[in-house]
Amino acid sequence: MAHGGEAVARVDGKAWFVAGAMPGERIEAQPVSVKKRFTKATTLQVLEASPNRVEPPCPHFSVCGGCQWQYADYQAQLEWKQTIIAGQLRHLGDVVDVQVLPTVSGRSEYGYRNRMDFRVEDGKPALFRAKSKELVPLDVCLLLNEGLRDLFDQLGDLSGVRSITIRQSEAHGDRMVVLEGDVPSQAESWRSNVVKRRGRQRDVAIGSLHFTEAVAGITLRITADAFFQNNTSAAEQLVYAVDRALEPQSSDRLLDGYSGGGLFAATVGTKADFVVAVESERRALGDLKANLAGALPGRHLIVDERFEGLRGERCDLAIVDPPRSGLDSAGVAAVAGASPRTIAYVSCDPAALARDARMLDRYGYVLEWVQPVDLFPQTFHIESVARFRRE
Repeated sequence: MAHGGEAVARVDGKAWFVAGAMPGERIEAQPVSVKKRFTKATTLQVLEASPNRVEPPCPHFSVCGGCQWQYADYQAQLEWKQTIIAGQLRHLGDVVDVQVLPTVSGRSEYGYRNRMDFRVEDGKPALFRAKSKELVPLDVCLLLNEGLRDLFDQLGDLSGVRSITIRQSEAHGDRMVVLEGDVPSQAESWRSNVVKRRGRQRDVAIGSLHFTEAVAGITLRITADAFFQNNTSAAEQLVYAVDRALEPQSSDRLLDGYSGGGLFAATVGTKADFVVAVESERRALGDLKANLAGALPGRHLIVDERFEGLRGERCDLAIVDPPRSGLDSAGVAAVAGASPRTIAYVSCDPAALARDARMLDRYGYVLEWVQPVDLFPQTFHIESVARFRRE
């Protein structure tokens, strides 16, 4: 399987990336994009199926682009994510000796999402068709956790709404709806906070602008549609993996780059002496200040600027959780310049991790192991925690 979710075949030495296929199968495929070095294709018919092929349970699977791998046994999905990371590290990072651990997951392969972002089409929540700008109205989404499925069923006619985000705290059951457009007359029946989105402005229509979630025993405030991991139980696995990577001591000074609302600073950071958290996004900053004031009173500093802007900050340990594009050269220089003995790198893109691993190696940081964590079952998206140690 390739990074991006397609199976790889070779025809006369040329690579074919085939959506809807899996290793070991014999298929009939239709080319959709023919390039000089490779061909993109889609599966028309499976002639000899893999024993790992299963019947997709969702009625929208063949048209909705939200999932890519419902046709595969879940254990196979976990193994693919492990091998994809190893392949990206080898091909893009020249890393061949690193231990890529078996993928760990949250509690469920379906019903795991605590947040879902929809467009609205024909008065219904909708997602885009795969590799298309065409919207597919949905009657059901099997990725939603139990509380959000209940809310999804209560939404009713959403005519006048352009987009809608639904969220629920798994720990406390708090609901949040953030929408763009008119607030429907039935919104009171949703038993939810309702916030109206207007550009960068967020206005409370019903209830509160915030709700709370708990991860690894720590309660965290989350604002309206500010970022938080979409899979609560798998986010706990991320926290545990970061803790294993860093092995923080009570005398350590910990740097948390791209801190967001403080998921790692407020959990793993409780074992350190002092935490420096770096975040620049406005909504995340409000949550970060509230969460660290509760978890680390008097033992933290929040730097309100880009991670690359740190000057002369020294630390014993570092956590970095960059966007999909990775740290890049400036970010790598910033974290290496702080001279931590260990770095826990939380990655949502194995290609970016591989490129950054190559750069960190030049600063004397050796990649020791990678722990894949499946935050997004039924999709090709891969989260991981990597441990780098300074030589």
